Amino acid sequence: MSFTFNKEETVSLLKQLVEIPSPSGYTKEIMDFMENILLDLQVSFKRTNKGALIATIKGENDVTHRLLTAHTDTLGAMVKEVKASGRLKLTMVGGFNWNAVEGEYCTIHTANGKKIRGTILMHQTTVHVYKNASGLARDEQNIEVRVDEKVTNAEGTRFLGIEVGDFVSFDPRFEETETGFIKSRHLDDKASTTLLLQLIKTIKENKILLPNTTHFYISNNEEIGYGGNSNVPEQVMEYIAVDMGAIGDGQTSDEYTVSICAKDSSGPYHYELTRQLVELAKKENIDYKLDIYPFYGSDASAAIRAGYDVKHGLFGPGIEASHAYERTHIDSLEQTAKLLYAYVNSKMV
Repeated sequence: MSFTFNKEETVSLLKQLVEIPSPSGYTKEIMDFMENILLDLQVSFKRTNKGALIATIKGENDVTHRLLTAHTDTLGAMVKEVKASGRLKLTMVGGFNWNAVEGEYCTIHTANGKKIRGTILMHQTTVHVYKNASGLARDEQNIEVRVDEKVTNAEGTRFLGIEVGDFVSFDPRFEETETGFIKSRHLDDKASTTLLLQLIKTIKENKILLPNTTHFYISNNEEIGYGGNSNVPEQVMEYIAVDMGAIGDGQTSDEYTVSICAKDSSGPYHYELTRQLVELAKKENIDYKLDIYPFYGSDASAAIRAGYDVKHGLFGPGIEASHAYERTHIDSLEQTAKLLYAYVNSKMV
């Protein structure tokens, strides 16, 4: 069967995923959402103690298995302190620069289930008052949340139900342009999660018999370092992380191709498996780039560090401005989807 990329369906699902708040540690809603998708597709799966989902499709060879993973947790924050002014001091969830979220709208998720809106700002934002506003450090001491409620002190904010430890999610601001670009926060890694779910749907609806039993691991703690480092079935020989390609000076990745990673901060990925991905891309006329990411780690490298004896690889769509207001192009999603389809239907290395 030849592969057909469903652009409209893919973009629609991606929009749904990025609009469900899921900072690392606060992912139950989105994992429930994806569990319902798997139930509708009648795919067998299990939920791990950490809340991840592992769907399994049996292949012709049920002795040696493959595993593909993408993560659905995102960057975010937690309330570090309720300030005397009634505003909130934050602590990061995941790694980003504070200037990347300055001015962004956000939601505070209280323990009693309320969702309270706010804006992330510098304390010294007002240039008519703070002469040195532009030169101050964007850090945990100066960044705060202006709560969209009539509160002027800590007691009033706490009366709303806001307390230390509450999660704060950033608005994604999803937009699809007429030129094929998709702009949104949290494309890392909900773009890849979308592609894995679409791949499962294609396999099930077309009754495709894969050459090997394949597991689809949707992790929910990758941004804090340990998403896919447990519950890997012992039959798994190949472990592929499907995650973003980082774009910037010195990188080959772009927003129009699939990025195949040869090495990141954890070291080289499995050479033969990486070469297989490259050869599949060439054979299937898939536009790709080989790249090295100096400040990057994936769930595949987390699994290696945890001691799993697997061949590990990494590829995914190119994402501009990672860990900020991100952007990719539909072409990159399509090329990644093609490589995913080619890989799961190929013979093992």
